[in-house]
Amino acid sequence: MSGPRSGAMQRGKKVRILGLMVMLHLFVFVVLEVLWGGGREKRRQPKVVVPSGRFWRAFVPSAAYWNREQQKLDLLHNPILKAENVSAIDWFNATTGRGSCEPDVGVRAQPRACEKKPFLLLAIKSLAPHFDRRQAIRQTWGRAGRLANRTVATVFLLGDAARSDHFPDLRDLLRRESSAHRDLLIWDYRDTFFNLTVKEVLFLDWLERRCRDASFVFKGDDDVFVNTRRVLDFLEGLSPARAESLFVGDVITNAGPHRDRKVKYFVPESVFVGQYPPYAGGGGYLYSGELALRLRSVSPEVPLYPIDDVYTGMCLRKLGLAPERHKGFRTFGIQEKYRDNACVYHSLMLVHRRTPQQIIEIWSWISNPTLKCK
Repeated sequence: MSGPRSGAMQRGKKVRILGLMVMLHLFVFVVLEVLWGGGREKRRQPKVVVPSGRFWRAFVPSAAYWNREQQKLDLLHNPILKAENVSAIDWFNATTGRGSCEPDVGVRAQPRACEKKPFLLLAIKSLAPHFDRRQAIRQTWGRAGRLANRTVATVFLLGDAARSDHFPDLRDLLRRESSAHRDLLIWDYRDTFFNLTVKEVLFLDWLERRCRDASFVFKGDDDVFVNTRRVLDFLEGLSPARAESLFVGDVITNAGPHRDRKVKYFVPESVFVGQYPPYAGGGGYLYSGELALRLRSVSPEVPLYPIDDVYTGMCLRKLGLAPERHKGFRTFGIQEKYRDNACVYHSLMLVHRRTPQQIIEIWSWISNPTLKCK
């Protein structure tokens, strides 16, 4: 009797163990399903950790207008605050940031500068009355077409010559000039010194939409002399890595706003506090087309600043970059004793500033095939 009873007990024990194992597997499956399903739900609706109220109270907006606008934009583009279920702090909610960063201005004239992909785009800041400067540039260093077997395109950047600034009515003359040369880019905004930054942002927007294939961009004033051949030689010698993020010019460092009201560049403390980032003097600088598109992308994150070359330095800093100093850029001119030396101009890329007559004369010097320089 003991034999059959013992076998039945062993079979019963095995059944109980098997049942426990099945229940254990079911339990593990349910737990994993809940955890996995919750993970999918989290991936569909990510939760963002929001700083505490104490953190927000510790944030103090700057008293200076530009710095305060930059703080607003830093919050606007903060990846935490961009989440749908998070709100910005109260003082920021009242504004959008767009008005000070993305001017909405109509275009009155469109050039045909980029119908053929330019290796070098010459973008020259000008004013409506400066007919003689533009013509001198067209006849010399800004002549569009083929130079050194490279395509060079030229565009002049203009705003509106407002009657409130006591300009005569030049619209008919500008229409004729635009029709004859097809190189004027004219926007409907008041063209003043402190609006040059508006011109900078509008140009980058136009470049992105109409000339994004330009390999390199030179941007400068209409009273500079540029040795275009030297610029092309320099660009030809760049490595691909350096060419991609190129930004060179006459770099200014350790500078800050002028507080003297009599100075052209006066900026009060109510507008900006702090030190400027490194920036290239506005007489002219050279950068890659790829970097130009990156500057356009980051510009909405930087409030407009009334000095355009400083603003460009601010955008570069936002990208984690800095301009590179090049001794061939002389935005503050050259010594008096060298001003009539053709070989000095032959060795440089830019000299600021020169009259239309001087530009034509200097170009004839360096274009002379008999010129011999060491």
